[in-house]
Amino acid sequence: MTERFICIHGHFYQPPRESPWLEAIEIQDSAFPYHDWNERISAECYAANAVSRIWDTEGRIVELVNNYASISFNFGPTVLLWMQKYTPEVYEAILEADRLSMEKFSGHGSALAQAYNHMILPLANTRDRITQVIWGIKDFEYRFGRKPEGLWLPETAVDLESLDIMAQYDIRFAILSPSQARQVRPSGEQDWQDVSEGRIDPGMVYRISLPSGRDMALFFYDGTISRALAFERLLNNGETFAHRLMSAFPDDQSAPRLVHIATDGESYGHHHRGGDMALAHALRYIESNELAQLTNYGCYLEAHPPTHEVEIFENSSWSCAHGIERWKSDCGCNSGGYPGWNQSWRGPLRTALDWLRDAVNPAYEQLAGRFLTDPWAARDEYIDIIVDRSPERISAFLSRHAARPLSYEDEITILKLMELQRHAMLMYTSCGWFFDELSGIETIQIIQYAGRVLQLSDQLFTEAFEPGFLEHLELAKSNVPEHDNGRTIYEKFVRPAMLGLTAVGAHYAISSLFQGDGERKSIYAYSAIMESYRSFQAGGTKLVIGRAKITSQITRISTSLCFGVLHLGDHSIACGTGEFQGSKKYEAFLKEISDAFAGADFPKTILLLGKYFGTSTYSLTSLFADERRKVLNVIMEPTLEEAEAAYSSIYEHHAPLIRFLTGSGTPRPKLLSIAADFCLNAKLRKALQGEGLDPQVVIPLLEEARLAGATLDGTALGLLLATNIERLAETLLGQPDDLSLLEKLNKAAQLVQVLPFEVNLWKTQNICYNILHVCCSDLKAKADSGDENAREWLHNAKMLAENFRIQMPARLL
Repeated sequence: MTERFICIHGHFYQPPRESPWLEAIEIQDSAFPYHDWNERISAECYAANAVSRIWDTEGRIVELVNNYASISFNFGPTVLLWMQKYTPEVYEAILEADRLSMEKFSGHGSALAQAYNHMILPLANTRDRITQVIWGIKDFEYRFGRKPEGLWLPETAVDLESLDIMAQYDIRFAILSPSQARQVRPSGEQDWQDVSEGRIDPGMVYRISLPSGRDMALFFYDGTISRALAFERLLNNGETFAHRLMSAFPDDQSAPRLVHIATDGESYGHHHRGGDMALAHALRYIESNELAQLTNYGCYLEAHPPTHEVEIFENSSWSCAHGIERWKSDCGCNSGGYPGWNQSWRGPLRTALDWLRDAVNPAYEQLAGRFLTDPWAARDEYIDIIVDRSPERISAFLSRHAARPLSYEDEITILKLMELQRHAMLMYTSCGWFFDELSGIETIQIIQYAGRVLQLSDQLFTEAFEPGFLEHLELAKSNVPEHDNGRTIYEKFVRPAMLGLTAVGAHYAISSLFQGDGERKSIYAYSAIMESYRSFQAGGTKLVIGRAKITSQITRISTSLCFGVLHLGDHSIACGTGEFQGSKKYEAFLKEISDAFAGADFPKTILLLGKYFGTSTYSLTSLFADERRKVLNVIMEPTLEEAEAAYSSIYEHHAPLIRFLTGSGTPRPKLLSIAADFCLNAKLRKALQGEGLDPQVVIPLLEEARLAGATLDGTALGLLLATNIERLAETLLGQPDDLSLLEKLNKAAQLVQVLPFEVNLWKTQNICYNILHVCCSDLKAKADSGDENAREWLHNAKMLAENFRIQMPARLL
């Protein structure tokens, strides 16, 4: 076998986008048609690489492959935490890929760990570095069921202390950029060779000696090919990609040699559409033509231990030409999109966060020391709770670390302390400094983490830390005049986002108007139990009064709240919430406000909400974004139906004139254009959402839209149809021998072929591939024996393969 080895590493990571108070990502319209950017990038990249396509020369799917099983990869732990909940199939495929890679690469899994929340380790204090490494390792062990051999350094930012900590916890290797190597020498020799400016030979592994006496292996990826992949369209063609990798091998090679690259994993599908398929084809081309052996770092290291030593440039990284200045100063590294801006805010932002960390840590240590045998050891093990917040794991954690018997209130205090420390590390997530502006979403995100630290500090400690923090943050200046500085940004975007149990209770109360008594039991990171609920109605006006117990699933803190919500119709909603102060006061409140409502004295009802709840009053805008969107859709439904009827009437009455104007090239009055667009899109929506998906219905509507010159909302219509077809395919997967379902799916596929807009059939293709390759293995034999139903099924199965561009499996031919 050839002594040429190829390893492709993908660093798959997205910055955490979850609200520090909800522990969930609220809807992000910029990610449409997906709910948020995590969901979009997962679909375009993470899922795509788990089920990538190998095509034949006629553009048909020959095989679906899991790319992760043949490459080296790491996923950010915060991304995996999100995937486990929201895209479990993709999450399981990633774990399965690591198991498959162990079979493929002599027992070495391809997955690497990562320092937990992408903190720049050389800029962290020693305690945070240790926790970041421990959390990254333990999160990996929880998910992959084994110890990691390698650990990805965020932004490959490195210094000897960080490597030493990694080695202390049995990490065998790391991956760096070639520009981070300073000098090398053969093991046992005295003289060093200068390899600065990226001149190191990336074709071998090196050993670095560490201050503690430990050592570690370092791989330096091929910078030229990695840059070409990221920025030079190398992923446009899989064979071109393969040949570029092969070009790195010398013609006169005699010793074993490794060609390896490392890039952001999102290159394979998100940054470069179809990049996952280029990767799949490149891997297949290399293996099928025996050009080189695919390997991963652990496998290569075992077979080819280091023969050379290396020294590195400390405080260096792969994404800043100035070392690690990008995360602490105005070094000149930025996106290039705003040439008039500066990044002088980076230094004051880091100073403010360092001040906050150093201010709260002594208070943390003192208070936690009253309950825990070792507050910092407890923090290191808190990852056991982050990965699984089940009551059993929380109880086990508290039992291991408690210095004395704990009351329920003590347990809440400990969990708050742990959450304070979690957010005190999340606020150092590297993305907060990477981009151009202090008011950017990534930077606001880390300032919100600091806001959560301050909120918990107020609940735990007597000292107020917010004034000092804001004094430092104010020195960070925004490039956007209306945002001014860090203090202004904090007041605009952080303080309004802070939540307490009362605000969660208001959300629950308002939602109950539209969801029914007690339907909602979970609200993101909170649970709600309805303890009392009364509803009153007067025409189109509604009043609900109730009492509910709201509990944080993170810290276990809870409170019993009473509430009143008045809905005057449409978006006019007034809500008040407050702590339950006993049955007597609650009954008095219930009687007084319900009497006012019964007398149709709505102004008095609103005044009474103010009387009983003071400033704790809320409106529809107080709902969390996703729920607010749902409620507004319910509220707007009659209005939209009325508008649709009006526009449809205008269009139907004037359709001949609209077609004449379009056909004659005469500009149409705006009102008629809007009516045609509105009406015809509505008709198509109904047709594409229906069960029939009949081309005989849809095609005439498309022709009518063409004649009327209507502008179709292709994105929305395509999404509706894709979802409908996917649902039909899933039904068929559960009943694969149902001939009528198979015929419907074929008819739907034929419809897609005549549409003037794109329909994403990726998921449906995967399902159809499984139907053809896995299901109904006995039908071919039945068809050959003369079974007419089996013959008809086989005929339709061949049509299915043709319609969805899948190569017919040999077993059905």
